[in-house]
Formats: sequence, structure tokens, C-alpha cells
Amino acid sequence: MTDVREILELRMRIGAEWVEARDGASFETVSPATGEVLAVLPQAGRDDARAAIDAAGRARRNVAAMPVFERAELCRQVAEVLDSRREGLGRELSLEQGKPFREAVDEVAFAAELFRDAAENVKRLETGIVPSKDPAKRILTIRHPHGVVAIITPWNYPVGIPSEYLSAALASGNAVVWKPAPTTSLIAVRLTECLLEAGVPDGAVNLVFGGGDVGEEMVSDPGTHAVGFTGSSAVGSLVAKSAGAKPMLLELGGNGPTIILDDADLELAIEGTAFGCFSNAGQICQSSERILVQPKIHDDVLEGLVRRAKAIRLGHPLDDETTMGPLNNEGVAAKTEEHVGDAVERGALVATGGARADAFPTQLYYSPTVIDRVPTDSLFNREETFGPVAPLISVRDVDEALEVANACGLGLCGSVFTGSLRKAFYCAERLECGVVNVNETAAYWDGRTPFGGYSGKGSGVGRLGGMATIESLTQVKSIVLDVEA
Repeated sequence: MTDVREILELRMRIGAEWVEARDGASFETVSPATGEVLAVLPQAGRDDARAAIDAAGRARRNVAAMPVFERAELCRQVAEVLDSRREGLGRELSLEQGKPFREAVDEVAFAAELFRDAAENVKRLETGIVPSKDPAKRILTIRHPHGVVAIITPWNYPVGIPSEYLSAALASGNAVVWKPAPTTSLIAVRLTECLLEAGVPDGAVNLVFGGGDVGEEMVSDPGTHAVGFTGSSAVGSLVAKSAGAKPMLLELGGNGPTIILDDADLELAIEGTAFGCFSNAGQICQSSERILVQPKIHDDVLEGLVRRAKAIRLGHPLDDETTMGPLNNEGVAAKTEEHVGDAVERGALVATGGARADAFPTQLYYSPTVIDRVPTDSLFNREETFGPVAPLISVRDVDEALEVANACGLGLCGSVFTGSLRKAFYCAERLECGVVNVNETAAYWDGRTPFGGYSGKGSGVGRLGGMATIESLTQVKSIVLDVEA
């Protein structure tokens, strides 16, 4: 399928204007599906980032002064706009990110729901009365916005993930400077257009593009007061260093263990594991990155995963029959190749796939892969892969599964499949992951569950999801009243 289209010329949003970069620099966003240039956009520098921070700073007090119910209604209006533009947004998202059209439409619907949830959550943001030892005093707490929040988001869910932060930030009265991933900048413009159409005040959301220098300026500048970042653990560490003592909400990388015990419902386990491996071409931070299987069921699990991998229709994301599109960029494709090659060198066997697919417009189409006999010293077991691969690691029993799972330096999401309630709790309480799903794919998340990394691992700080996001993007203020004065 071909999709010949006009190359768009788009701008950044700073304050009340759509603007070029101050030095005139630009870059192209290219479809991973076709290799065609979709849009030309401004390549921001530090001066542009400072201008966006200044614009947010001028707007932040007006945003904070909006009544809570007015901000809630604004978020509800954003949801309505997203719903009204769902098909068009889904098409552009699909072409720019690479995911199948239906998955893209579902992501837009998910984003709309996040704005609705934020509207309801902020209306129910409760605070407390603290008993005082002085009978003349009354101590109460309220929550205030941080001020200007620097938000940096990735390319794998370029509407859904930004909406996690944007919805909560706006609902709780913050102004925002937002830098999306360069490879999904077109859809970031479209999301910003939706916010403005809904009535978000000028300067409340500022959109800038650019690289690491822009991100570093955003998080280190004294004009920003809090930071939200979703991305790799390596970049997250740099963000934390640059942010200093600012409040941070960091959702970083994962290498999710999926434990399948020999008493599990195998059809359920295989289905959930395959979804976690191949949905969004494996480009999910809570993917089924490592599949730990006991010997008794190993062959059945392997056969089931191979069968599901072979049933996937790899193709152009706008084709109706496509169930998996290309990877988003060369970096993730090369890393997937590296991890497969490393495992094979260490003795693993490729059961299906294992290479880029031929006869497609770009080199970013990667065959759904199942790889067996993966050793524990392989990159698969130590690092996040972020590709459409199901790596099987054999374990003797539940305790070895937990040992292997917890040996990794990341701890975001995990999954365990078992028919025993006792074993379910045994694993869930011992897995060093921020989220553990039982008899469900590791990739399951409904947007309301507190979501984030396990302490001491490299998967983040704080929690996204429902009220947790609102709380992360506000600060507690204590007020002491002398009632006898």
C-alpha cells in the first residue's frame, strides 16, 4: 500500500503563537512504514526552550487561579475534541509511529479517557485536617500546582503517554513546556491543536522540539518547577541529575519478567504473553521481555508462541489486514538485532523470525520472533529490548524464576500465570516490580492503576495513573489558623 501525501510544514507552539526556531533550523519526520517525509518541523535550541519556559511562567498563575471545576470542564472538553478527531488522528499517528491503524485509534480513545479521568479526579482531590496540640490552632492542608512543569515524552505511545502528564498537569493548575520525541513530532502538533481547540489558555501548554540540549535546558532551568519524563533509564538518570531537587515523576525502562508456572492455564498464559511480546511491535515499557517457564510446560508454551507469532500479519499500518507494523526507528531495530545475535552466540535457538523482514518499503519491519534456550547471562535477561521478540528462559521452579526475575537491574512490570492463589501471592509479593499482573499480560494497564518502578531499581521515581498522577503534579501546603486571635 502506498500513501502519497503532501509534505506538511509545521511549527512549535510558544505562548500564543505557532513559531519557527529562532535560528531557522528544521528537521524532518519520516514514516517508518513508507520512508516518506511526512512533515518539516522547527529544530529548537536552548533559546527556544527558554522562550517556552518564559511563556509558561507568564501563564502559570492564571492557570492556577482557574476554579477547579473550570479546569475539570476544560479537560472534559479536550476529551470531546479528541473523540471527534479520533479517526484522523489515528491515521496520522499510525503513519508516523508505525502501529496498526486500529491500535492508533484505540490510543487516541485512551488519551481522551485520561482527560476525563483527570477531570473527575481533580474534583475529588481531598486533603486533611491535622490535630493540633494547641487548642487555639487548626491545621489544614491544601494542594497547589507546582507551577511550570517540564514534560518530555517518548515515541511509542505519542498521544497516550503525553496525555497522562498533560491531563493531570492542566487539571491541577500547572502550565507546561512539552518536548515530544522527534520521530513523532507531527502527532504532537495535532494533540496540541486539540488542546487549543478545547480552549486551553495561551501559554498553558508550550510545544518545543529538539534534542538533548533542549531537554536539559527544560529540566534544569529555574523557571521550571517540576519534571515529568517517560523514556529510557539511561536518559532518565541524566534528567534526574539536571533537575536537581525539583519534584520528579520518572517512568523509565523495564525488562518485564513473565513467569509461567506448570499449573497455569496455558491458553490464557500463551495469549497474554504473546500480546505482551508483539503488541505495538514489542515497543512497550511493560512488554513480556523475559518468559520464565518450567520444564513440564516448556514445549507447549514454545509451540503456542510460535503459532501466534506466525499468525501475525506484518505490513503497512493502514492496511486492514495488518496486525503488526514496522518498528519506529533504526535505533530500536538495531538493538533488537543485537539482542537476538547475542543470545544466539550464547547458545539460544531461533524458533521463528529472528531477522528484519524483506520486501517492505523500509528496513524497519522486523519479523515476529520466538527464541528458545535463552541463557541468563544474555542481553535479553539484562536489558530492555523493545522489539517483537519472545525470549524463553527455562527455570526449575518458582524460586529460581523469582531469582532470575529479580537479578535484573530494572523493575517496572511483571506477570505471573498460575492456577494457585497461594503461588500468585507468593510471586506477587516477592517480584521486585512496581506492578505485578496475575493471570494477565505484563502489558496490561488501565490508566488508573498506580504505575511505576520498584525502589532500588532503574525503572523510575513516583507513580503515574489516576489520582497518583494528580498528586505527583501538585504540592502540599499546610495552613495553620489561630481561631482565638
